Amino acid sequence: MTITTPEFLDVEGTPIAVRRAAGIAPGIVWLGGYKSDMLGTKAEALASWAAGRGRAFLRHDYSGHGESGGAFIDGTISKWLRQSLVAFSQFTKGPQILVGSSMGAWIALRMVQELNKTGERRIAGLVLIAPAPDFTAELVEPALTDAQRRDLADKGYFEEPSDYSDAPYIYTRSLIEDGRDNLVMTGPIDTHCPIHVLQGMADEAVPHGHALKLTGLLPADDVTLSLIPDGDHRLSRPQDLDMLIRAVESMVERSA
Repeated sequence: MTITTPEFLDVEGTPIAVRRAAGIAPGIVWLGGYKSDMLGTKAEALASWAAGRGRAFLRHDYSGHGESGGAFIDGTISKWLRQSLVAFSQFTKGPQILVGSSMGAWIALRMVQELNKTGERRIAGLVLIAPAPDFTAELVEPALTDAQRRDLADKGYFEEPSDYSDAPYIYTRSLIEDGRDNLVMTGPIDTHCPIHVLQGMADEAVPHGHALKLTGLLPADDVTLSLIPDGDHRLSRPQDLDMLIRAVESMVERSA
């Protein structure tokens, strides 16, 4: 594991933990998934690869995740997006490649949209791993049970067992309602950069059909879709990590 000391960035009164390494551009920006942290297997593999090549690398924990402050239950896509944009603005220079895992792919796509609005087109490429953009509307809401709908109405949240943690996943009414304000899969998505999508076909959390739908909304000449027949949602096996590194290396070569 990479041993670094986190820095803390104040975003709207919440301390956001950031780990970064200076280096050459294009730099790599890691965006983790829902309830994941920046010391996970994929993030650590990328950090080691970037360090070995002297390439800039930035990662952070969203509020309520990992080493950051704040309560997980208070998180929304908008809030985590704002934190990601502040970290990006404060700690990166020059072209950057966003690597988004699961929900992090949603954050990455929204970041591109927001940065494009300001004319700051520094995103040189996207690598999206088991991408879950719009997961609240596309995957969570359609599968709600009557009991879960009652919990959302009465308690403001519902819990669901997690395959990846002893603690259950918590989905709040605020997260779901805010998700509707951040949808990206409502029409063509113009990113102005190349994209490589890595998707496991044995993914039970985010079915591969979701990745196919996403790629259908992206500019075809700038998109590579790699389907891994036996890959699950984590895509953290040695062969998966090798594919991830190759995808990032290829994106770097295209951007150099």
